Amino acid sequence: MGGVPLLVRAYRSLGLPARVREQVEVKQRERGLDEAEMVESFVVLNAMGGECFDDLLRLREDAGLGEMLGHNIPSPDSARRFLYQFHDEDKLEAARQGREPGQIAYIPEENAALAGLGRVNHELVKELGRRCPDQRIATVDQDATIIESSNREALRSYEGERGYQPMLAVWAEMNVVLADEFRDGNVPAMMDPLCVAKRSFAALPETVTTYYFRGDSACHERNLVDWLRDENRAEGPCGAIGFAISARMSAALHEAIEKLDESVWEPYGKLHPEQIRECAEVDFVPGEKSEKKDTQPLRYLAIRIRDRQENLFADGSKVKHFAVVTNIEEWKPSRLIEWHREKAGTIEGVHDVLKNELAAGIMPTKYFGTNAAWLRLAVLTYNLLTALKRLALPAEYLTARPKRLRFLIFNTPGRLVHHARSIVLRLAATAERLAMWLEAFNLLPLRA
Repeated sequence: MGGVPLLVRAYRSLGLPARVREQVEVKQRERGLDEAEMVESFVVLNAMGGECFDDLLRLREDAGLGEMLGHNIPSPDSARRFLYQFHDEDKLEAARQGREPGQIAYIPEENAALAGLGRVNHELVKELGRRCPDQRIATVDQDATIIESSNREALRSYEGERGYQPMLAVWAEMNVVLADEFRDGNVPAMMDPLCVAKRSFAALPETVTTYYFRGDSACHERNLVDWLRDENRAEGPCGAIGFAISARMSAALHEAIEKLDESVWEPYGKLHPEQIRECAEVDFVPGEKSEKKDTQPLRYLAIRIRDRQENLFADGSKVKHFAVVTNIEEWKPSRLIEWHREKAGTIEGVHDVLKNELAAGIMPTKYFGTNAAWLRLAVLTYNLLTALKRLALPAEYLTARPKRLRFLIFNTPGRLVHHARSIVLRLAATAERLAMWLEAFNLLPLRA
């Protein structure tokens, strides 16, 4: 594991040890690892492909790894005890008691340690933004994902399986997670998406001057839409936020789409071999009480999908209709639809990496807060890997997923040599690759 020091160099260069010690405080034995060393160990576990506490044993087998880090890798038991302290049963009970009559789902408040770990991630994003000051546009993509779990405490999602349904928001241009909120599987994605949106925009660095937001129909929620429209919004940046959100298909909206003249439909996107995909402007003002009405109604764009062979869809229909609601007036419908659909390539890709290449796909315990911290550590690792690629590695590594970084860098064999009161790491790599790593180290200076 001779390439792990490059990952740890990025962790320390971004000032994360100090941030963890400031923000995350748990009860630890005096002779145990401190919070920053524990978090660093979990980051290494994620980056190396571990997905459970027992995988720490594999890291502990490599005595040289602990020597390179300057601290031991925690045992599975000590790591488990550390994460148990992010769980607070009183927070869960308070959320249960605070439910409205007839309401089943709830989102508990985070305890101090878990909230502090979230602030560490925010500081990582802000520091990355400060080191990439030319990136002045931020498009926030927000969506929930289902993590299946066999834990008896896991609740069933709308798809029927047991698990959890956390909501994440991603800064599309920089490929970093701005905010994550752990949720039980039965929590609807439409339940309070504004909280995650507020935390996401708060995590953006001061270098950002232009803001956008994209979401699916779960984000077509009155409080969130009103907040995005309000240029004097509370707990968010002042000024315009251009947004495009998949609209919930009401009967009135569907009727308005079906009344559109055939001449207004135009194709969008690349030519599809099996489907005809078209879009059009819809003159529509919603009448539902759940959506705020004012003198400047939002813009609605319709999407129509048909089979080229006129085959029926699974529900027996020949045509499928969708819609997007937006406050962006100057873009043509085709351009706006294509831009909105790019969300699938950003946040859904992040979900895939977190669940299948980092450790977020398997929840390790029955405790809600512990699992929330487990997810947040995977998110922290994801963002750290993005920072490493953007700040220190060659451009061709920018799209490299964690498994490729393991193959090319982290799993490089090395030998520690003690000589003249110093430790030298000899790596089994070509001179060209070693030169690249040395340059990466120089691009990641350690903070005082």
